[in-house]
Amino acid sequence: MSLPRRALLGTAGVTALLAAAAPPSLARPRHRRPGSGSGSPLAANAIRQIPLQGAVNVRDLGGYLTYDGARVRTGRVYRGDHLGRLTDADVAAIGALGLTRVVDFRIPLEVQYDGADRLPAGVAGVARSVTDNGLFGQLLTAIGSRDPVRQEEMLGDGRAAAFMTEVYRTFVTNAANRQRFGATLRELAAPGQGPQLFHCTSGKDRTGWASWLVLTLVGVPERSATDDYLASNAFRAAYDARVREGLRQGGLMQDPDLIIPLQEVRREYLDAALAEVRTGYGGLYRYVTDGLGLDLRTLAGLRERLVV
Repeated sequence: MSLPRRALLGTAGVTALLAAAAPPSLARPRHRRPGSGSGSPLAANAIRQIPLQGAVNVRDLGGYLTYDGARVRTGRVYRGDHLGRLTDADVAAIGALGLTRVVDFRIPLEVQYDGADRLPAGVAGVARSVTDNGLFGQLLTAIGSRDPVRQEEMLGDGRAAAFMTEVYRTFVTNAANRQRFGATLRELAAPGQGPQLFHCTSGKDRTGWASWLVLTLVGVPERSATDDYLASNAFRAAYDARVREGLRQGGLMQDPDLIIPLQEVRREYLDAALAEVRTGYGGLYRYVTDGLGLDLRTLAGLRERLVV
């Protein structure tokens, strides 16, 4: 759904509320492994979160075991949510990672509302927008209406979840999206590159798909790659709950639980993208070679650079 200028003007306060909804105390979880102690395979593969005040889902993709017993290197590639609200201390923490490039998958509307990334000096910021299929505009329009009937009509009865599955399908079917994911993977595979980070707004959908691809292509078992994808729910849970409560208290939504399908990652969303891979390309190999334009040398370079 497109977002007309009138809706933009009418929802100007929505983003401010979303930004203020979670206090810093909710954005400083310790290094942890979601699912550890509960029988999850995550217990065997540490998810290395970078604790920050202004972002809750920044993680090192390293540490996972591959099929052949090797391990994904730490300190080479990071995934994250947007970096527009980093504190000075956060910027220093990001600087300590030694990043050379930060790729921003957000569309211009998201950057307009959340702000450009705050990056340490010397880190190249690359704007590489991957379409959200209108998701951000859909969310702002629904919230900005303040109309519970309209919000139910837009998001209720499974419509929000169905919208999310369509977003994931575009990761595979949209040519511009494929080009941008492919460019990111080629950069990660290039020899002599320093550490890199890629992110979107919440660090869960576009970033989640890119992360799943990276881990799977270097030989991490699909179950572990999927657990990494699903871990966004644990890292974002407190923040997202606070956002919903802020919408309720601010009088913007009577039933803010309507946006839970938009806030979460779900296996069914990932499955929608994978179904498009099978339908359009017959399998993952042809998707990354024909769809993303990666050759065998690039795939070998990705493994060589990221696995020890």
